[in-house]
Amino acid sequence: MIELIKKLTEDEQAGLDISSALTVSLPIDLRIKSRQRVTLDNGDSAGLFMERGTLLRGGDLLSDGQGTLVRVLAAAETVTTVRCADPLLLAKVAYHLGNRHVPLQIENGWLRFQHDHVLDDMVRQLPGAAGSAEVICEQAPFEPEAGAYQQAAGGHHHSHSHGHSHNHSHDHAHDHGEEHSHSAHHSH
Repeated sequence: MIELIKKLTEDEQAGLDISSALTVSLPIDLRIKSRQRVTLDNGDSAGLFMERGTLLRGGDLLSDGQGTLVRVLAAAETVTTVRCADPLLLAKVAYHLGNRHVPLQIENGWLRFQHDHVLDDMVRQLPGAAGSAEVICEQAPFEPEAGAYQQAAGGHHHSHSHGHSHNHSHDHAHDHGEEHSHSAHHSH
């Protein structure tokens, strides 16, 4: 079994003859897994042993460190594509889907997400969408935006915390016998 251990950078690919590279076609749900067993397009088995948090994109080149090269292909999967000539309406669609933390592929004049009939209906019911936005369920490759906390080139996920502030009232007794109410600001 081939053990794919490295995603090659553009610099590492320079000068390589990739015409004989093997291929592996994976949907997004498998391209986000760092460690797994996969079947190459020629039927051979391979193990992916990528650095944790690595996101594989269609076109990435993987190596076993021994000269074997495997090109990643974004497999067609069931997606919803929303096409719209009105950029404002398309931005509103993206906003409402993003507000639900839906991974999106955003392109000029269209966007795509993993198919969900409830989300399809939501998009169709947005004000102005009827007749302006075409909502199509289809089989197509899905390449969602990497997101603000992931380096597109390195493919590393970075942990982050969301700042929440909470105001709490605290009553304090002081030595001089008076009681005061203070509002303390705590950031978590």
